[in-house]
Order: sequence, then C-alpha cells, then structure tokens
Amino acid sequence: MTNEDFWTSIQGIIANDFMPEDLALLDRYAEQFISGRIVYKRFSPAEQYGCATGGATHVIASLLAAASFRASGLIPPISDFKIEQQCAETQATCIEHWAKKVGCWIVNPEEELTELCGEQVAEGGEAHVFYNRTSLLKVIGLDYYIQPILALDRISLHNAYFPETRLHVIGFGRNGQGEFQIIVEQPFIAGSPMTESEIQDFAESLGFKLMNPRNWTYATPSIYLSDLHDENVIRSKSGSVYVIDCDIRINTPELRQGGDRQLLTDVIFAK
Repeated sequence: MTNEDFWTSIQGIIANDFMPEDLALLDRYAEQFISGRIVYKRFSPAEQYGCATGGATHVIASLLAAASFRASGLIPPISDFKIEQQCAETQATCIEHWAKKVGCWIVNPEEELTELCGEQVAEGGEAHVFYNRTSLLKVIGLDYYIQPILALDRISLHNAYFPETRLHVIGFGRNGQGEFQIIVEQPFIAGSPMTESEIQDFAESLGFKLMNPRNWTYATPSIYLSDLHDENVIRSKSGSVYVIDCDIRINTPELRQGGDRQLLTDVIFAK
C-alpha cells in the first residue's frame, strides 16, 4: 500500500460514516501503527512510540485528524485564524462521529467526571483535573492548540519525552459550550515543587536550551517545550523529577524558536 492509498482508505472510511467493517480496518491500522509496520513520518521513532503508548484510541484519533487535515488541501502553518478554526472543527467532528460509533464519546466530560470523582482538584489554562484514587483524569481543551491534530501531537510528544507521566487517551467529548475536549488518564505522583533554577538545570540536562524565561520556554531544533514552571514539574521523595504538564510541540520554523521540523502527514510501510 502506498502513502496515498492509505490516506484515501481512511478518507473513504470517514465518508462511509464508520461502518462496522471500516471500524475493523481502523483497528487494524492502529495495530500496524503500534507495532511499527506503519511508519508515520510526522514523528521520530521515539515519538511514534509515545503516540502508541497513548493507546489505540489516541492512535486512531491522530490518524483521523491527519486524514481530515489532508482532505482540506491546506498546507501548514495556517495563517488565517478563521480557516484554522474551520479546519479544527472538521477534525473534531470527524473524531466525534467515530468516538460515538465505538463508545468513547462522553457527553459533557466535566459533569461526568465530577459525578465519578467529586470536585476537580486543579484547573489550568486548558485542563480540568480530577483525582480518581490512584490516577488523575484530565479534560483537555484546545485553547493552546486550536486544531485537534496538534493537541494529539502534544500527547504523543509528552509520552515520548516524559514517559513516567504518560497520558493515556480514554475518550472525547464537548463541554456545555460545545467545545471539543480530550479526556486522558495520567499516573498520580506525589512530590514537591522545584525552583525555576532547578527546572532549568533539569531541562538543560535533557538537551533543551532556555529561550524565554518569562513563559518558561525551552527548545531544541526538534522540540518546543513551554509552560515548564514550578506547578508543572515536581520532585518525588526519592529525588526523581517528573513533568506532569507542559506545552510541548514539534518545533517548526514558524514558532521562531530555532526549529527546523515540518508538520508532515505521510506514512510508509515497513517491510
């Protein structure tokens, strides 16, 4: 199968409104992606593994978002905000239709998780956080990313670079305002905040360079890493450092942080 054959197949699945045989084919594609037989050129091998550890639900949603983006005929980055919003809604609607078919759609996730877990324990710029005995459940919006494909990238990259606090996608939904949301589960880790200088030492030990201390932004030519402040990085009693939340992206030239990567959506099939 060629790259074009693959995406034409997924676009046909979308057009058919996810018939049972098409859902089985999507599952097979996810298995091939997770096993490495489908190589997604958007990611490095480690990043593709990070996508896979987000679960089959995450993998399929990432492929559906990419197929929807390819069908738009747009080339990233999208400079017009209204067009980007339209593209985002097309991706979100596609994922929504699939999620309802397979049973991972949650109507108003914040209300559902409040009933399940009680009141939220934290709220950030994009996420509502709930404690579920041994793990955290997070409802993540698209505020920082606009497009689902970029929010799903964030999960893949987080899992690749910070696997100890990996995010596992369990479903999707919309809040009371109709805004698309991703629901993830993450291990709960007890720890204490770190100072900014300690966080900088940690980030630099991973090869990142401090780019802007005002918004805690670090980068390599490959990865943009921001929001790395004392509420998002903790040290456990054993001394291990855990990044529990961050803004992490493929570092493209458009971010103006010394990036040299492109947002690809091609695949190849390993022999």
